[in-house]
Amino acid sequence: MSNRDLKAMEIVEDRTAEARCDQGFLTLRRLRLRNAYSDGTYSEPYPCDVVERPGSDAVVSVLYERFEGRVRVLLREASRAPIYLRREKSFVHPDPREYRSILEVVAGMVEASDPPGAEGLQRRAAAEAHEEGGLRVREASLVPLGGETFASPGTTDEKIYFCAAEAALDERGEPTGDGSVMEEWSRVHLFDLRDAIEMCRDGRIPDMKTEVALLRLADHVGFVPALDCFTRNLPAELQARFQPLGLQRAPDAPDAPEAPEAPEPA
Repeated sequence: MSNRDLKAMEIVEDRTAEARCDQGFLTLRRLRLRNAYSDGTYSEPYPCDVVERPGSDAVVSVLYERFEGRVRVLLREASRAPIYLRREKSFVHPDPREYRSILEVVAGMVEASDPPGAEGLQRRAAAEAHEEGGLRVREASLVPLGGETFASPGTTDEKIYFCAAEAALDERGEPTGDGSVMEEWSRVHLFDLRDAIEMCRDGRIPDMKTEVALLRLADHVGFVPALDCFTRNLPAELQARFQPLGLQRAPDAPDAPEAPEAPEPA
């Protein structure tokens, strides 16, 4: 966390020309592949570059709270050098924005010391909630939000897992961070879930994993963002038809108002 505004990111040194592609945090495998087919034939060899990093996989921790009949979500604002440095390039579709920071759901890399399976995902998601969101959540309170997905399968083998936990967002402390200089500048914000989804759709939050995570959360808690209501407020016929499509449905909040009766047909 920082009270200072982030003004810019400056390149101090460009080591691209002297660095090997198999060194550094991200590595590049520069391969030639061929396809093997069921009839015993092969394709012509073709080049393929694969970006890798240690462990490859990441977990998202969607932190939310049902508050005064709404759903609030915690998002982290942080700097991301790769998108900031777009300013040095020209594009077919001009992009005048300067991405000094971006809003995202809390997320972090799976560590080699994490146990495999659900226990490891819960442990890592809880650790990231504390490091990036300043919230201490019980590992057991983190529930999966559907299956995992690849971030950019044409470029990298990174896979993202999604978890969510309901927490008292106003009781958060100061995020501890991971100790790296790259991650030292960040801020935490609270948004209404519907507003955050709209910001993803109109480009104010240009982050795909965040949009996926928030839409999954909406289904998880039974919220219909396009109608700005919970499924319990829908007519009985529509309530019965609603399914969270591959997600575990969260129980209603203890103080959830009773759903109104379905209107009589005109």
